[in-house]
Amino acid sequence: MRTWPRTPEEALATQEVLRSRLISAPGPAEIDTVAGLDVAYDGDRLGAAVVVLDYADLSVRDTAVVLGRPAFPYVPGLFAFREVPALLEALEKLTVRPDVLICDGHGVAHPRRFGLAAHLGVLTDLPAFGVGKTRLVGEFAPVGEERGDRSPLIDAGETVGAVLRTRARVKPVFVSAGHRMDLDSACRMTLRLTPEYRLPETTRAADRACRDLLLRPSGAGRPGTLSPKGTH
Repeated sequence: MRTWPRTPEEALATQEVLRSRLISAPGPAEIDTVAGLDVAYDGDRLGAAVVVLDYADLSVRDTAVVLGRPAFPYVPGLFAFREVPALLEALEKLTVRPDVLICDGHGVAHPRRFGLAAHLGVLTDLPAFGVGKTRLVGEFAPVGEERGDRSPLIDAGETVGAVLRTRARVKPVFVSAGHRMDLDSACRMTLRLTPEYRLPETTRAADRACRDLLLRPSGAGRPGTLSPKGTH
């Protein structure tokens, strides 16, 4: 993208254009690395992190962080426009290219079917999906209490995600496909990435990284308004 939207009207128009490029497809047949993406806030500062894990043993292969400020005001349904520039900048700093992006947020389980995971997937053309802690849209039937139990997340008659139990008798998560990813693949990967905890190890690692960044002494990095590069 040559310029980043500055108004809700510009953001909505951009969202429509990018949504037309969204691809629904099975996840990759072979996966070596997966990346967790997360953003934490401290007042008007944000810390963005991308952590790449080995898909086989979940060890950390690479980490990149960016300190800055939100690139867009808070507008419901357009939250991705605050965070995407910082996350793209962090992705560009990686030395290990991930096979799949896993966002702390939503993909098509979004009022306009284009949440953070869909947005990042289209802009990078990497397979992507979201695992949200809370529901953004939709209704669902009660989910079974055992690990792996799931219920469709339905919005306006359309299945937009799954409510997935990753730990027995612990609150479920909300999984939705983003770009070049289908819901079944996203759910299988989510279970693979949650051997001990409710949230995927990718999300946990990225959350730690961005929070640690914000806790560093102010001299460790000077925040400034993030300006997306032309390739974004």
